[in-house]
Amino acid sequence: MIRTENLNHTYDGNNTINFPDINLGKGEKMLLLGQSGCGKTTLLHLLGGLMQAKKGDITIGETRISGLSQSGLDKFRGKHIGIIFQKPHFVSALTVMENLLLTQKLGGLKSNKSEIKGLLEKLNIGHKSNSKTKNLSQGEQQRVAIARALVNQPDVILADEPTSALDDKNTEEVIALLEQQAAEYNATLIIVTHDNRLKERFQNRIEL
Repeated sequence: MIRTENLNHTYDGNNTINFPDINLGKGEKMLLLGQSGCGKTTLLHLLGGLMQAKKGDITIGETRISGLSQSGLDKFRGKHIGIIFQKPHFVSALTVMENLLLTQKLGGLKSNKSEIKGLLEKLNIGHKSNSKTKNLSQGEQQRVAIARALVNQPDVILADEPTSALDDKNTEEVIALLEQQAAEYNATLIIVTHDNRLKERFQNRIEL
């Protein structure tokens, strides 16, 4: 489902990070573990099509995304990749429902309020659908971020430091939620983190 080969990225024209190859099937999960500055967020951005690889290949399904134009990459990402950022970014003037409807529209899909409501209910925030995202708690915002990553039923889910600001109890809850939702959609899940608490939970992991 997602494969990388000979992928690297150069900073400032001098410093080059070479990334290990990844080969994950549909529904599989992986932990990318590393301290700040090792390039793990850069790798996530490359996998998610937010940055274009200068060298190496990234293939999702049958599509070589490293060969797509920027507009083609944007369209592909909207339909096939769900990203959960470390700090959620929403259109603060819009409600939870409106933010998720916007995600469907940007992904080239038809608006489906009933599907969104069902997803929010699964994440225990159905009662917040008409709330402005800026009025939500941190935990609620994180669940909306997960909903946004899932709303277009992606093939790949990428999570950037989803537990960095959480205590042990909430860390366990969020990771279980991500695993559960990825399994329900049969999506490939990649979690990028420096959080060593997750190390023993994932048999399939790469330490950068």
